[in-house]
Amino acid sequence: MNLTTQITPRQLQVLKTVAQLQLSRCYSPTIAEVAEVLSVSRTTVFEHIGVLREKGLLARSRGKLRSLKLTLRANRLLEQDLQAESIRAPEQGVPLLGTVAAGLPTEAIENPETMSLRDMFGPSDEIFTLRVSGDSMLDEGILDGDYVVCKRSASARDGQIVVAIVDESEATLKKFYAESDRARLEPANSLYNPIYSDNCRIEAVVLGLLRRL
Repeated sequence: MNLTTQITPRQLQVLKTVAQLQLSRCYSPTIAEVAEVLSVSRTTVFEHIGVLREKGLLARSRGKLRSLKLTLRANRLLEQDLQAESIRAPEQGVPLLGTVAAGLPTEAIENPETMSLRDMFGPSDEIFTLRVSGDSMLDEGILDGDYVVCKRSASARDGQIVVAIVDESEATLKKFYAESDRARLEPANSLYNPIYSDNCRIEAVVLGLLRRL
């Protein structure tokens, strides 16, 4: 059954905004932040969030300002929507004209093709990008403002760079290591300390990096 047919387009927009803000800002958004992104009133967002909670798509802890979080049902719904989007709007590639030497110069020969993210990282509906905020992965060459190409995954190997949700609310980009009774999320910058958590959920593994010069 298609879960996206059970909510209105505006409710889906609110749900997607909560998910995007949680991943991009590394913490759960407030109602005010969701309202600002959607350019609507806080009352409107509050009403939609109430409906989404009734439908089992959003959970919220009392007494916490940043407590909006997606349920497993919501994640399945967004996956269905992502698959539907890929069918409605096929990805357009950019021209790939050949190769260029980064060492000794070579003859410039054009060999027109097209290239897309799917060409490079696989034809999967589970692939998406996130904008990086912060410098905790600096030594891995991931800079503030870069875009990481990710693939949805609930598991990761030791040493892989992942997008992880800690304590059901905060998202972070770190190297993952499984310890005996907890997970260690390791930064790639000596200014930051590792994050240790016994309540860590892997959302995606990082496949590549995009940067605008």
